[in-house]
Amino acid sequence: MSREIKLNVPFITRVEGEGALQLSAKGDEIESLQLQIFEPPRLFERFLQGKPHTDVADLSARICGICPMAYQLTSILAMESLFEIELPDHIVDLRLLMNLGEWLQSHALHIHFLAMPDFYGYDSAVQMAAKHGDLLTRGMQIQEAGNTLMRLLGGRSVHPIGLQVGGFAALPDKGAWQHARQLVNDAIPAAIQLLQWTAELPIPDHSQDFTYVSLLGEDSYPINGGNIACSNGLTITAQQYPQHFKEHHVSHSTALYSLVDGQDYLVGPLARVNNNYRTIPEHIRHLAEQCGLEFPNMNMFTSIQARALECLWALFEAQQMLQYDVPKGQAHVPYKVREGECSFCTEAPRGLIFHHYELEQDGTVAKCTIIPPTSQNQARIEQDLKQSVKQYGLHHSDNELKLFCEQVIRNYDPCISCSTHFLDFTITRQ
Repeated sequence: MSREIKLNVPFITRVEGEGALQLSAKGDEIESLQLQIFEPPRLFERFLQGKPHTDVADLSARICGICPMAYQLTSILAMESLFEIELPDHIVDLRLLMNLGEWLQSHALHIHFLAMPDFYGYDSAVQMAAKHGDLLTRGMQIQEAGNTLMRLLGGRSVHPIGLQVGGFAALPDKGAWQHARQLVNDAIPAAIQLLQWTAELPIPDHSQDFTYVSLLGEDSYPINGGNIACSNGLTITAQQYPQHFKEHHVSHSTALYSLVDGQDYLVGPLARVNNNYRTIPEHIRHLAEQCGLEFPNMNMFTSIQARALECLWALFEAQQMLQYDVPKGQAHVPYKVREGECSFCTEAPRGLIFHHYELEQDGTVAKCTIIPPTSQNQARIEQDLKQSVKQYGLHHSDNELKLFCEQVIRNYDPCISCSTHFLDFTITRQ
């Protein structure tokens, strides 16, 4: 018997805006599927205009409460490239350590509190706590290691204030350094257990042919620099980004959709691991392969495994840095402001961020462009839903379809609030 399905997700509230999901199908065919984003006019690019360049980092951090440091540092690195600032090694290393903290915060939160309930049949992590409190405790241990690294260098774990053009406001003290070392060391066994846990999950095979994009590391896993690499063979610099990546409006969304040379694409942990698996230290790859994990792969449901692998890598990297004494030297270097344009890309936990600035002679922002990873993934999420829902089968019940769509979307970790209550929706069938 032919039936008509109408899924209507009325709204979602999130840091990056509001959205909805609407699915219409008849029989075994999807007639339309729209990931609707009702992004409010937050106007970050506009209100940064006229501000001194020294204000940009703190203001841009407010774009996201989960990945504030990524927005700060991308803007700082862009301006430092224009000002031709050469940083001492210890500042470069400390920034990387801070990046690792943010990745640990974001990944541990997503895996344990947003994605994990899907695999145990709960609506929330709170419901899981009585029966699976040990798993949630593991997530909090890894996340606290990340929080500590952020506080060590940023002064606080949310919207850090330690970063600035030319370096940091201050270097960490010995006591805080030793405390961070201990927490990182203690969290490594938990991260190994996490990787093993993800390898044992009943992950469905919804492999698809898609383009993935990330920074490309030559000898090390990339976060703060390098060329942009696409799985279709394209490799470009950050300055060439606007020539290939184009944003456009769609009728059902106020948010811009992004395409690379006309194609939707993926950014984020799975894209990074696919592009850079060879640069992960051999002992970590050996652990992953012992667990039966294989990269690269084209199944977005394995993104939880990619996040777990990055957690383990981040902790080992942090351990290597923290085994030495707290760095000494300049907290920041002097620089001369220059007029001109600058672009830079970094890897936030959720994927590639692009920043472009035009600065006046006195360092005032004349114009800027900021493209976050969530908006870059929107078109890919929509295409994934179309293919995955059809493969899953429209014969499933309303609730089964709802839960499946939630998990598909959560694979991308689009933001904190839409991952926790994205599909509070109604279905009408005829």
